[in-house]
Amino acid sequence: MNTPTKADAPGFALRQLRTLRHHLTTPSEDDTPLFGDSRRRWVRRLPYVVVIALQASLIPTGIASLVGFYDLVLPVAAALTVAQTTPLFLALTRPLAAWWISAATMVTTAAITARHHQVMGSWPWTAPMVIAYVFLLLALALRESRATLVSVWVATVLLTALTTTLGLPRSGDGTTVLLIALSGAALLLGWAVRDRAVARRLLTEQEQISEVERERRTLLEERARIARELHDVVAHHMSVVAVQAASAPYRIAGVPQEAAEEFTAIAGTARESLAEMRRLLGVLRSEESGGERAPQPGVGQLAQLVETVGRAGVPAELTVEPGLADGVPQAVGLVAYRIVQEALANVVRHAPGARAWVSLTADGPELLVTVVNGPPPERTESLEASVEGTGQGLVGMRERVRLVDGRLDTGPLPDGGFKVAAVLPLDRPDTPRETTA
Repeated sequence: MNTPTKADAPGFALRQLRTLRHHLTTPSEDDTPLFGDSRRRWVRRLPYVVVIALQASLIPTGIASLVGFYDLVLPVAAALTVAQTTPLFLALTRPLAAWWISAATMVTTAAITARHHQVMGSWPWTAPMVIAYVFLLLALALRESRATLVSVWVATVLLTALTTTLGLPRSGDGTTVLLIALSGAALLLGWAVRDRAVARRLLTEQEQISEVERERRTLLEERARIARELHDVVAHHMSVVAVQAASAPYRIAGVPQEAAEEFTAIAGTARESLAEMRRLLGVLRSEESGGERAPQPGVGQLAQLVETVGRAGVPAELTVEPGLADGVPQAVGLVAYRIVQEALANVVRHAPGARAWVSLTADGPELLVTVVNGPPPERTESLEASVEGTGQGLVGMRERVRLVDGRLDTGPLPDGGFKVAAVLPLDRPDTPRETTA
């Protein structure tokens, strides 16, 4: 930064005055009352209570001070005191405008009292006027920018200096220094409180953004996991299509040449689709997903899952409607298995020792999957699951149920337990229902 020379000193001073005037005449665009955006009702009303209390105490003491110290007539003393304290109400919404009124009143008061005989007390301002001015600056510091606060303090110093040294028949005493020091302290305190509140608000907003991003990332990870698991299901069906199309000319006698060529084209397309699915799986597979190459489980593996949960300390009972396992499509069976797996893993985590019941029944074209657990035998801290789940909890359940156009209902029970109930269509409709992610 270049230091101004004597030649450009007037121009530099003029620019500084213009900057000062700009900050003193450009208020904040926020018209919300002080603490008006707080969620707590008592916090929103607190500034008004403080202002009313200040008015009730400062107005009578201010009038008495002006009348008793300077022998001012009662109407003049009342007018000056009210003009100095009333801007406190305006300071709750428009603090800069309130400061202009208060500053003008301070100068006017000093000019009037300087020409009256001082009986006792200090000059140029009484204690109630100083207190009102300091509280007004505190309200201003909680609303305006740092540059405005500096400008207000500089203007306060200039006004007190001009008031006590230029053109007035009386020189000031320690009250002037006290006002400058208190005004600076009030502005500094208000700025620190406001800066801390802004920092906390930004931190809260950042935490909310991070939470949204975390939920979105969790959802995307779960969808990728489901896509990897469904690869085996779709690949099996595509393999069947390829084998049936390739062997059709040999299994069916008298197939025309054109039909045989069509079967050959279908088989080739199916094999190409399988190759593309393997490439897609390579993109979706994570570094930790090597174990996902094993065949995907279904309803038939639930008994083994329940046994594993029992070894982890959660007694569980499994009820499967007879003959149901053979009639459940592979994709629906995979969804049912993962829902039961995650529900039981949550019991191990959050209600260790609680008893669980798993039920699978068919209700017409729908499969009903229910997992209910009772309350834990005693209050215990959550444990890391000894039974491996899908890792995404209710988010994963909802995504899997949505995949097969089903419904999911979860929630706590009155006795302290928890219930997970899913309805999975056994025959997927031709036109899926519209669902939202």
